[in-house]
Amino acid sequence: MDARFLTTRRSVLAGMTAVAGSLMLNRTALASADTSSGKADDFVSGKSGHLAPFPMTQVRLLDGIFKAEAEINQTYLVSLNTGRLLHSFRATSGLTSTATPYGGWEKPDCELRGHFNGGHYLSAVALAYASAGNDTLRKNGDTMVAELARCQKANGNGYLSAYPEAQFETLAKGGKVWAPFYTLHKIMAGLVDMYVHTGNEQALQVAEGIAGWVQAYFQGIGDDQRQFMLRTEYGGMNEVLANLYGLTGKEQYLHTAHLFEQAAFLDPLAGHRDDLKGLHANTHVPKVISAARMYELTGETRYRDIAQYFLGEVLTERSYAIGNTSVGEFWRSDPGNLKGSLEYHDAECCVAYNLMKLDRHAFAWTGDARWMDAYERSLWNCRIGTQNPQGLKQYFFPLAAGYWRHYNSAEGSFWCCTGTGAEEFAKFNDTIYFHSAAGALRDAESVWVNQFIASELDWKEQKFGLRQETSFPAEQGTTLRIKLAVPQRRTIHIRIPSWSDGGAVKINGRELEAFAQPGSYLSLTCEWRDGDKVEVSLPMRVYTEPLAGDPTMRAALYGPLVLAADLGPGPKDGPLKIGGYDTAPKPVELGPPAEAPVAPEGDAAGWCEVVSAKDLTFRSATRDALAVKPMVRVTDQRYAVYWGTEKKV
Repeated sequence: MDARFLTTRRSVLAGMTAVAGSLMLNRTALASADTSSGKADDFVSGKSGHLAPFPMTQVRLLDGIFKAEAEINQTYLVSLNTGRLLHSFRATSGLTSTATPYGGWEKPDCELRGHFNGGHYLSAVALAYASAGNDTLRKNGDTMVAELARCQKANGNGYLSAYPEAQFETLAKGGKVWAPFYTLHKIMAGLVDMYVHTGNEQALQVAEGIAGWVQAYFQGIGDDQRQFMLRTEYGGMNEVLANLYGLTGKEQYLHTAHLFEQAAFLDPLAGHRDDLKGLHANTHVPKVISAARMYELTGETRYRDIAQYFLGEVLTERSYAIGNTSVGEFWRSDPGNLKGSLEYHDAECCVAYNLMKLDRHAFAWTGDARWMDAYERSLWNCRIGTQNPQGLKQYFFPLAAGYWRHYNSAEGSFWCCTGTGAEEFAKFNDTIYFHSAAGALRDAESVWVNQFIASELDWKEQKFGLRQETSFPAEQGTTLRIKLAVPQRRTIHIRIPSWSDGGAVKINGRELEAFAQPGSYLSLTCEWRDGDKVEVSLPMRVYTEPLAGDPTMRAALYGPLVLAADLGPGPKDGPLKIGGYDTAPKPVELGPPAEAPVAPEGDAAGWCEVVSAKDLTFRSATRDALAVKPMVRVTDQRYAVYWGTEKKV
C-alpha cells in the first residue's frame, strides 16, 4: 500500500448496518494518472435530519432513460387543458365554467374529483419546473393557482375543493363517502409544492386558507367521533399541515396536524407490532410519512420509531422482488407469508411512490445504504417502465404469470396512480445526491452519491460541481467528474449497493487498494481539483430472491433489476391495454393466469444466462429456453416475474 494513502475501515455513521471504506487521499495520489438555490426539494429535513437532498434546481438530468421518461411525462402534462382541469372547482364555488370536464375519477359526479386536477397536477408541474425548468408548466400552474384562489374567495370561508362541503358533513355524521380529506390533502400538497418549487406566494395563502377551514371544521367534534372519522382514508393531511407549520412557523398548523393521528394504527407500530393484515396499504403508508415528518419537526423519537419499524417490516416481510407491496390494494396475509398472492391486482403503484418517500426520510436520518438500496429497487422496477410512450401510467403491477401492463387513458381515468406517477416522473433528480444537513456535527459539507443516474450537480453555495456520466445499468458502474474553480477539501460518499459483486474505484486512472463492503458507502476525502475523475466499478451478477413464505417461487435479478420471462405478445391495442374509469380489465376479460415458468432448484445464476451484459439480454437455461429481459424493458409483452421450481423426476 502506497504510504501516501491513509486507509481505514469504519462506519460512516453510528448505527449503520454495514461497514464503509473511508479513504483519505492526498494530491500526489490523485495526480498520478489522467491529466436558484431555492427551498429544499422535498420535506426531509428539520430539527432531526443528518442529511438533506439538494434542491432540484441544482441537479439536472443528462441524456439517458430518466431524462427521456421525464420529458414524455412533461409532454403529457402540457397536453392537459387548465380550463377543463378547473371545471369542477368553478362549478362547486358557483362560478361559470363552459369547459368540458375530464372523465374518470375527475368526472363531475365522482366523489374524488379534484385530487388530480387541483392536486397531483399542481405538484407535478411544480416539480417539472424545479427539476427541468419547464416554464410552460409553471405558467399553467400559476393560472391554476389564481383561479383556485378565485374559487376559494367565492366560497367565503377558506374552503376549496371540486366537491361541496356536504361530503364533510356526511363524514362527520358517519355516512358513506369515498375520501374527502384524502382529496383535500392532494389539493393542499399541490399548492404547497407550487409555493416551494416555483415561489408562488398566492399558493401558500390559499393552502393556509384551507388549513384554517380544517381547523374550524373540527371544532365541536369530540375525540371519539374524530377517531371514528379517521377510519375513512385521509391521505397525508397531517403531513401537509406539518409542512405548513415548517414553512410558516405557525403553531396552529402543528396542532391541527395532531388531529389526524390515528391511535389505533400508530400505537401498535410504536410497540413494534405488525397488525397490518387486512389494512388498505396506500391508505396507511401516508400516515407513516406523516409520522416521519412530525419527527423531523418536533424531535419526538416515537414518530421516528414508528416510521423505521414500519418501513423495515414492509420491505422485509411484505414486499415482492420488484420493491412494492399489496394484493388487491391490501395487506392480506401475515408478515413473511406471500404464498399464493401472485395475481393481476398486485402492487398498487401509489404504494411504491409513498414507500420511496419513506426511504428518503429514513436515509436522511441515518445515512444507511439499505434505504437507498430499497429506493433503487423500487425506482428501477416499480417506477421506470410503468409509463408508456404517451405518458400514461399503470395502476396495478401484475405478478402472476402471463399478464401484461395496463395504463390509464389520457382523458378518461385520472386514477390516484396517474397522479403519483405524474409526480414521480417529474422528480427523478430529487434523490441522486444528498449533502450533510446544516448544523451536522460530522461529515460537514459532504456529498452523498446515492443513485447512478446520468446527471450534473451544481452546489452553488459551495462552488462545487459534479458531473455523473453513466449508462447504468448497461454500464456496470459510473464515472464522476469534479468541477471546481479552485481546489476544495471535501468528502464524497458513494453508495456501494448490496447487490454489488465486488467492485473497485479509480481516481484519475489509478486504482485504489481499498474499497467498501456491499451495502455501505465508500467515503473519499481529499483536496479535489477541477477535472478530477472518479471511476467506480460495480460488477453485477444474476441471483435469486424467493417469494416470502414460498421458497418454491423465485425471482431472478441482475444487480437491482428484476428479470422477467418473455411469454410472448400481449393483447392488441384496446381496453385490455388502456383503461377508463376502472383500474383494471374485468376478470372475465383478463382470464386466468398462465402457468409460471419453471427452473431447476438452486440460484438463478445456474439457470439464467447473461447473453450480453452491455445489451442487458438474458436467456433461461431451462427446458423452455425463454428470452429473459429486465422488467423495465417489458412493454407490450406478457411476462412472468416469478419462476416455479422444477419437480425432480
